[in-house]
Amino acid sequence: MKIKLYGLLGIALGLMLQPALAQQQVKYELSFPNAVHHEAEVKVTFSGATGDTLKVLMPRTSPGRYAIHEFAKNVYDVRATNAQGQQLQIYRPNTSEWDVIAPKGTVTISYTLFADHADGTYAGVDEAHAHLNMPATLMYARDFEQSPAYVTFNMPQGSNWKVATQLRQEQGNTYFAPNFQYLMDSPTELSNFDVAEWTINEGGKEKKIQVTLHHKGTPQQFEEYVARTKKIVAEQRAVFGQLPDYDFGRYTFIGCYMPQASGDGMEHRNSTILTSSRPPATAMNPLLNTVSHEFFHSWNVERIRPKSLEPFNFQEANMSEALWLAEGFTSYYGDLTMARSGIFSLKEYADGLAGDLNYMLLSPGREYHSLIEMSRQAPFVDAARSVDPVNRHNTYISYYTYGSMTGLALDMALRQQFNKTLDDYMQALWRKYGAPEKPYTMADLQETLAEVSGDAAWAKQFFSQTIFGSNLPDFAPLLAKAGLELRQAKPGQAAISMVYWKYGKDGAEIMNGTYVNSAAYKAGLDRADVILTLDGRKIRKEKDLQKVLSKHKPGDSVPVTYSRYGQERSTTLVLEEPQTLEVVPYEQIGKTLTPEMQNYRAAWLGSKTSNVQ
Repeated sequence: MKIKLYGLLGIALGLMLQPALAQQQVKYELSFPNAVHHEAEVKVTFSGATGDTLKVLMPRTSPGRYAIHEFAKNVYDVRATNAQGQQLQIYRPNTSEWDVIAPKGTVTISYTLFADHADGTYAGVDEAHAHLNMPATLMYARDFEQSPAYVTFNMPQGSNWKVATQLRQEQGNTYFAPNFQYLMDSPTELSNFDVAEWTINEGGKEKKIQVTLHHKGTPQQFEEYVARTKKIVAEQRAVFGQLPDYDFGRYTFIGCYMPQASGDGMEHRNSTILTSSRPPATAMNPLLNTVSHEFFHSWNVERIRPKSLEPFNFQEANMSEALWLAEGFTSYYGDLTMARSGIFSLKEYADGLAGDLNYMLLSPGREYHSLIEMSRQAPFVDAARSVDPVNRHNTYISYYTYGSMTGLALDMALRQQFNKTLDDYMQALWRKYGAPEKPYTMADLQETLAEVSGDAAWAKQFFSQTIFGSNLPDFAPLLAKAGLELRQAKPGQAAISMVYWKYGKDGAEIMNGTYVNSAAYKAGLDRADVILTLDGRKIRKEKDLQKVLSKHKPGDSVPVTYSRYGQERSTTLVLEEPQTLEVVPYEQIGKTLTPEMQNYRAAWLGSKTSNVQ
């Protein structure tokens, strides 16, 4: 989920070893003497400080996220000393900054970090592991952003913890990052995890893929997880024809599927962090679906990346108009890979399409914002916190799903109009902007679509109407080419659509803000209203509601009494036909699946691994 950007970075390995940086470096040391209470002790030494003040900061956001997270809230007991161990004065100009006065060359900052949320954004420490997202863990200093950094992990006494990270191992438990950006982009899991590794040879280069998994499952479950991950890697490699050149020759899947983990997935340049409280034993395919999404990011976002997020700002929210491609197309390929690898059956893939199409087509958000603007909403929605109620159920559609279904529409259009595919488009973007790591603009994306399709006017219209606008095609005929029928799931039934109920002795409470395109909204009903009677019948459980609906047809008007803030009111509700859609293969509903449809489906959903050696 989520973008990692380096500016033009120069993550080039030449930067890593420049002698000019030798005078200025950063050394971190992490210890866990009070892991049982979720604390880590952190020391960071800045060598070669100049000037009268050293500005030391805690990040406020994290690569791959766009909102403000205020990681400083979990930092305390901050102290500063010089090379002689003398205490230095600290001034606090704002919530995330500690200004050290008269640093005199070398400054050591020590602090305690509280960490009790193991996911892709925060950090979690306990007796079983230390799960460290670096922006939630490490302070940094102004003017040291290009300095090399060394991180030493002091394992708890008697533990059998190992280190899973994209950082380069130096010696023992000391690891290296070429600069601040790479360090912040390098999540690390310290635990007794399972590990597997394989090597892919490309053009004389050895590229290692590593799976590390902290879990409570069996060795057989780990082996199955690794085997399916290999299939995912192979299918996505086939889309682009090659793996990226990983900076230290290795890509690492860092999985933590423990009861104390929170569900998440976060891409990084040479790794991904994968977390869930659900174990592989009961959630193998959902977990692998996240693997699929995040690994696709190693091309799309980590290297094919938007210029609007260059450089990533660790002190402010980050906004981009390109998340429909960065996250949305990645979501499309995350699911598509699961089908191409055979991990998802056709029915599972079709059901997933139906869920995404329902959300996107039935939500009213497109009446308010274009796809571009949905992307710009990320700082408000991507793991952001809001105390006051918001109207996003009406005004917003996730750029993940909206972008994914836009990817589906573009894939179908390229196949059916130009004998091209979305694979061709992604390959072209990779050659122009990914492999050379040249950040793109919207104009670049449109130009590349024109080149792939061979029709500049069509590409311009697609971007104008669908990307900068809110137009979408009729998906039914597009999917019919593959022998998939998009249709209403429950035609002819009466319903009160898009309302979530909580039943009780007083009535049925509306638990969500009502949608502007729903009958409930048009009847003046809203969140927290309690429906007392519908068509004269008391509504205290779902059975009561269904009995009323079964006696009516769509379009019928029924009287409603309800309570709002303790006051009884009445209105009239026009019953609807359920808006829910389903996607079903022709062969499951007795329709003829022609050879042409079979071939189209195979070209779209079939394995592509024969495309690369």
